[in-house]
Amino acid sequence: MRKLIITALMAAVALPGVASAQSQGELRRDRQDIREERRELRDARQRGDRRDIRDERGDLREARQEYREDRRDRFQDRNGYQNRNGFNDRNRNWGRNDWQGYRNQNRALYARGNWRAPFRYNNFRVGGRIGPQFYGQRYWINDPWRYRLPAARVNSRWVRHYNDVVLVDYRRGIVLNTIRNFYW
Repeated sequence: MRKLIITALMAAVALPGVASAQSQGELRRDRQDIREERRELRDARQRGDRRDIRDERGDLREARQEYREDRRDRFQDRNGYQNRNGFNDRNRNWGRNDWQGYRNQNRALYARGNWRAPFRYNNFRVGGRIGPQFYGQRYWINDPWRYRLPAARVNSRWVRHYNDVVLVDYRRGIVLNTIRNFYW
């Protein structure tokens, strides 16, 4: 009996990881469901019953949502990194201030350290243009998910500037976001 319980517990722990991985076949079935819902919506429009049209629109919306969720889960399972707790940190969309509570509990991670720039401190403002010497590759934060920073957009990077963190569009040199006193 004891072995049976232990085996069941091991299976319960292992199965959620296996079940979350989305196969290509599941995504193909989701796309087929979307096509089928589109056909049913087209048929409902031809019949002209408003209630049927509304119901079919809802079904199509649900099928599309399910496909997006499965595709996102598959992408995260393939490309994401899992931390000690099993959460996928790399692809999480962090909120603007999610880092604050985390920083209070992990002070050593946010310690300023011995960091000096070859230029003096500037108070950057959102929308302003800055020179390339301020956002060169040597100042990029290569692991923003480690600090719980919001995800950077396309062609933008988080850059360290003394104790501040600045989100810069590195193609045009425009400041997109600034977090002051980020480091201790």
